[in-house]
Parts: sequence; structure tokens; C-alpha cells
Amino acid sequence: MANNPLHLSLFELYTAFRSGRLTAGGLTEQAIEQHHTRLGAYKYWQPQDARNAAARADTSFSAGEDHGPLQGIPVSVKDLYNVDGLQTFAGSPVSIPDSMMTQGPVITDLNRQQAVFIGKTHTVEFAYGGLGVNSHWGTPRNPWDSTEHRVPGGSSSGAGVSLQEGTALLALGSDTAGSVRIPASMTGNVGLKTSFGRWSLEGIFPLSPTLDTAGILTRTVADAVFGFAAMDPEHQGRALEFIDQASHCTTSDFVIGRGESALWEECDPGIVESVETALNELSQKGVRITDARLPEVSAAIDLLKAGNVTAAEIHELLSSEMPEWKRRRHINQLQLSANARFESTDVIVSPTVPITPPRLDDVQQVDRYGPLNLMSLRNTCSGNTLGLCALTLPVGLDNAGLPVGLQVMAHHGAEEKLLAIALCIEKVIGTSKDRLGTPAISPP
Repeated sequence: MANNPLHLSLFELYTAFRSGRLTAGGLTEQAIEQHHTRLGAYKYWQPQDARNAAARADTSFSAGEDHGPLQGIPVSVKDLYNVDGLQTFAGSPVSIPDSMMTQGPVITDLNRQQAVFIGKTHTVEFAYGGLGVNSHWGTPRNPWDSTEHRVPGGSSSGAGVSLQEGTALLALGSDTAGSVRIPASMTGNVGLKTSFGRWSLEGIFPLSPTLDTAGILTRTVADAVFGFAAMDPEHQGRALEFIDQASHCTTSDFVIGRGESALWEECDPGIVESVETALNELSQKGVRITDARLPEVSAAIDLLKAGNVTAAEIHELLSSEMPEWKRRRHINQLQLSANARFESTDVIVSPTVPITPPRLDDVQQVDRYGPLNLMSLRNTCSGNTLGLCALTLPVGLDNAGLPVGLQVMAHHGAEEKLLAIALCIEKVIGTSKDRLGTPAISPP
């Protein structure tokens, strides 16, 4: 076993717990020691509650009770998810109404599995933003720049930071236009956006009922496969079987399509280059890479610029006005058309985020925030608007030394294929540690 158990994969931790070589209490204590207040990942930091949860998991292990694959694993929770005993602020100055505080199935199931909730991470107010900025509670710091306070990506702004500092080994996020994938990409992590309707949204503060999806951030694709298998209702009870199946995908088993040119244009220096390097490595290892048309992307970007249905639906929630149903019908048509384009290719790829994480000082003014916020969402918004599932994995550093993500999209409901292909990609090109090294700001 590695000297630091935080360096183990989720599967390795799963086996270490059950063999008695590691305790949940020992792992949780190590995670607590990694907390870095300078990074500001958490709205609620609850080390004692985490210790109590870990003790509960260890008691179960000692009694031979196995409650699920995530038993004893430290998990951070985006402050959009309701957790019994904690208030939900959804990034706003005041907590949400008690009538909206009911805990949902995702959290309830993790409790059943005896996962260890280490704290609630910051989010953009009402999850409405891609940069991760919050003027009420503070903006978490991107750990890849030790001199400048750069944004961590949003809206799940504290989630990726919690993984990089080592306080969590799995982070819960939500994704309406990129809110899992953007912070994962900007902080050098893996982010999985599930298909709309795959995971329950009950107990998660709604931004856009048409586009909202639940998701996870992890350190590696292998951990994302493990986390998905443990949490997905279709795979619970046979999670290890799915993990084994995903690991058998080879480079000759799939075709990668290069996404629409709109996803590759106007990227900051070093972003396209990092993605191209990764694709070249995959091609050299036998992966077939083709051009794949997905013209619906342009329409999705245009909808983003117009506010999509998101602006209308959050406005409906907050002020009881009707959403713009015409846009919703347009989205349904785009989804049918886009999903049919995966008949000749298994996945479509692009850079995840086309911009370098901006300095916080550079987005404090509205006139500068707006354009950069739209650019942060540009490539990821189509995954939601077109009804796809999607994942980002780290592939390199841009010219400013900040992480670059490769976005991989598959048709609706194809998470199994998406994860298997992403896992194969990771085996070929390596993990975040292999390609990016370690963040500039390390845990204390």
C-alpha cells in the first residue's frame, strides 16, 4: 500500500477497507489534514461530523457489514444538494426556504452506503455561472496558480478544488451548461455529466428543470467509473461487474469524432495544442479518429447567448413568471437531430473549456465578466442542450500553465460506452498526475 492512502484509487481503497489494511477513520484523518483554508473550497467544513461518519463505517466493517462501494470514502457535496441537518444556501446570501430543504435520493443513497460527507462546497449563486465567482461567500482559488487568484470554474466551484487539495476523493456537482465539466477541466480533474433524467434531481436546488443533470468529479477516469457504478441505480448491486466490463475496452473498439469547428475556434494559447497532442497519441495507439459533423452545436451556442431556457426557468422559480416554451420545443428538435449523429462515431471530442481560467480581478466588472463567462460555457453547453452525456479528462497545461481538458460526448443514455472509452483513453495517455504534474498550491 502507498504510504499516503489518499494516493490510492477508489477501487484500491475499496479492497483495502475490506481486507482490514486500512480504516475509514485513518483515511478521513488524512483527508482532514489536507484542508487548505487559502483555497476556500468549502461553505461548510465539518471535520468532526466526518470523523463520526468514518467511525460508523469502521464499526460496520468490523461487524462484516458491507453497505456499498463508497462506504468510508470522503465525499464533498455541492451546496445545491440538501443534506439532512445542514442548510442549503445555493450560493445565495440566505438559505433556501424550508419547503425546498428535503433530502433527495442521491444523498440518501450515499448515506445508506455510509460514505463520509466531509463538507459542503461553494457554488455560484443559484448555480448560474461558469467561472465559479461568488461575491457573497467568496470565490474558491484555483490551486494551479500560487501567485494570482484565478477562478476554479463553476458553478460547482469548490468541487474540483476539494479534490485537488485532497479533502475529498469524490465530489458531487450538478451540470446545467457545464457546471461539472468546467470546474473539473479548470482544476485538472475528471468530470462526468450524466444524461438528463438518469439520476434523480430531487433534493437538488433547481436552476433549469429542462437542462439540469447531476454529476460527479473525481481525480481519474478510473475513479469516475467506480463512482458511477456505485451511484447509478442501474448498476447498484453489481458495480464491480460494470467496472470490470469497462476495463476491457481497447483502442480498436471505438471511433472518435472531432467535433464541430465551432468547438475548436478562438481557444486561448495552448488549449487546442494540448488536445491535439492527446489525440495524436491516441491515433498512434490505434484509435480511429474522424471528422464528425454536429451542426446542432452552433444552435446550442446561439441559445446559450440568448439565455437558453435557463434564464427563463430560474426567473420562473424566483418570480413565478412563465418560462419561454418556444425555446424548449427548439431544444427537443435539436436533441433528436444531434443524437442521431452518433450512428457513425462512438464519441465526439473537443477542448472542454476554450479559455484559460481568468484572474479573479479580471472578472470583477460586469462588462468583463459577461464575455468570459459565455466563453467558459461555450463548449460544454451543447452537451446539455443536445441531451448528451459527457465527460472531461485532463490532457495537459496551456501556455499559462493551467489545466486543459478533453471533452468526450456520447449520445443520451450511453454512459457505459462513454466511461469505457474514456477509461481506455486514460490508460493510453495517462492520468492528471502523469500529464499535469502537481498543483502550484499544495496541501499544508
